[in-house]
Amino acid sequence: MKETWRSRILREFTPGVTRLTLVADPDGLLLEEGIIEGIRERGFELIPFEDHVAFRYVYESGFRSRWDRGEETDLVVVLRSDAGDLGSLPFDLLQAGRRLSFNLGDIFPHLSYPVVAVLERGDLDVLDEARQKHAPGQLGDNATKEFVLRHVFGIAPEFIKQPADLLRVLLRRHYRGQRVPDMLDERFIQLLRQNNAFDEWPLEALVPDREAFFMFLQERWPVFLDRVAAKGEPGLREAGKPYGPAIDGPLDLPFEHQDVRVYIDNLFLEGLLHSVHHENADTLSNTWVSVGVRTDQAEDRLRRLTKLIESLQSSIPAEDVRHKEWFHFARGWAQMKVMSNEDWGLSEMNGVSSRLHALIQAVDGRFTAWVRKRYAGLINLPAAPPVMLHHIPRFLAHSLLNTRSSPPPAKLALLLVDGLSLDQWIVVRETIASRRPNLRFRENAVFAWIPSITSVSRQAAFAGKPPIFFPDSIRGTDKEPALWTQFWADQGLAPNEVVYARGLGDGSLDPVEELLSRPRARVAGLVIDKVDKIMHGMELGAAGMYNQVRQWARQPYLAALLDLLLDQGFHVFLTSDHGNIEAEGCGRPAEGAVADLRGERVRIYSDRILRDKVKERFPAALEWEPVGLPDTFLPLIAPARQVFVREGERIVSHGGISIEEIIVPLIRIERKST
Repeated sequence: MKETWRSRILREFTPGVTRLTLVADPDGLLLEEGIIEGIRERGFELIPFEDHVAFRYVYESGFRSRWDRGEETDLVVVLRSDAGDLGSLPFDLLQAGRRLSFNLGDIFPHLSYPVVAVLERGDLDVLDEARQKHAPGQLGDNATKEFVLRHVFGIAPEFIKQPADLLRVLLRRHYRGQRVPDMLDERFIQLLRQNNAFDEWPLEALVPDREAFFMFLQERWPVFLDRVAAKGEPGLREAGKPYGPAIDGPLDLPFEHQDVRVYIDNLFLEGLLHSVHHENADTLSNTWVSVGVRTDQAEDRLRRLTKLIESLQSSIPAEDVRHKEWFHFARGWAQMKVMSNEDWGLSEMNGVSSRLHALIQAVDGRFTAWVRKRYAGLINLPAAPPVMLHHIPRFLAHSLLNTRSSPPPAKLALLLVDGLSLDQWIVVRETIASRRPNLRFRENAVFAWIPSITSVSRQAAFAGKPPIFFPDSIRGTDKEPALWTQFWADQGLAPNEVVYARGLGDGSLDPVEELLSRPRARVAGLVIDKVDKIMHGMELGAAGMYNQVRQWARQPYLAALLDLLLDQGFHVFLTSDHGNIEAEGCGRPAEGAVADLRGERVRIYSDRILRDKVKERFPAALEWEPVGLPDTFLPLIAPARQVFVREGERIVSHGGISIEEIIVPLIRIERKST
């Protein structure tokens, strides 16, 4: 079998050689998803050595104590530093462990190290394959940049000669949410600027900025519809009809080109572009552009939902994909959930519900299989960009510290909307956007913790650590303010620079304004629990949730809170600790008081024997191993789309494993530049 960069590393991990391995890993190679999965498949556990106190707790309680009892387990301790720094590890580790070192310079010796180092580690597979196939020899900085652009990101600047060529490249990139390092974007733009065909294009905005690119397309879609309505006569435009785009550049784009047109349906179906009113809607609705033309016809809504279901059915991610594939899929999934619930009567009458039910079953099965295989590897991934909720504080800290010297001092606010699913975020976003059209939403997603309950997932979001590090408070949220303050204290901030408040969502903003107005306040953690309260009182299912969430978002509270934060100079990030689903009762466990926590979607036990006994009655329930959790925190998760309540009863709940519960929004909210 051909050797790869990953196999070169994994061959060093043979079970049973030594129970402790110390690795110098300055480039974070061991924190790549495939490497983590390979190490775990070989029976090793991996712990990054970042915080001395936190590491010592996990090491002593999770490994040293087990070794003392005679249990065998292989542990890998990773130090994000050069090999020469391994000597700084505690003496007892150095005495017991063997030492290894890996770095990008050794793996890719003929490519420019600074260029390779900025790549996400998941991109190294394609780079390694290209290096072996093309054997480029020794390359300098610019040559390496162009090699990486071409073979990793599929961008060959020399073949981009016309607008359709550029649109194809940018559509492929931004539709998938592909992240390209800044230095590669700069080189790409530099090469594009050598072509006069792009003199009018605002490349510096469109190439790196996903939101700006889709706004650019959105503003030009009506121009294109006018041209289609005028039967393709170029340059025809109604007198006195100014388009006035906010983003400069050419108005007339070749949406009809086959390389561009192939993306159009999905862009509108998944909400990246929005259909518009047009005076010739009746005529246009009979052409391929119909997906981007707004009508009030029920048939049009049904056609959109049907197309989206077909698109999702054909693109369910495989069990071994990287997490980004599920983030991408979740965007279309969320749009489908909104459409199907808001038009449920329509879909029932037209037979869509049976296809939707089959799709949900297929996706639930695939997602659960993927989670069981790959979820554990997400915990130790780098925090930039965040992949899990506990990564967010470290990501924010990096942003804050990098701008600390700029006047005025940077300020950050983490706005956590308890219980807000990705599909319900779509409802909130559309409502807020109609009230505050000057806001821009930079949308991403992160994974909640499993089990997806507040005491686990929300605390992790504010602690900046996996739940294993706060075992004493994992069954409640009282320690949340202290965990938030302690995280920022570890970053060098004083207590009076850190603000925390919860129980928000309605009423007066005066208490929040008083907190944010404190002279030294720089970091704010704010919990809005209104959506969670709506969920726990919901009797009308998912459709009722959408209606109530929309009604809440129409109230002045959230928009006014965003105004307040932005007016006071805060960089605003919005997320959630878990989502929710509508589920049907499968019966209540008759367990008395043996469960530590009794949720509808999950029960928590401190003893495996007790959990096994309850599972005998619910064989389809999932015994979730305590990944990143204390050893005595043992979840039993209800079967797919089911809850531990009276059989046949339907409620909206959370705590389990589904896309809606586990993949939650992470949104940066800012004002559009004028």
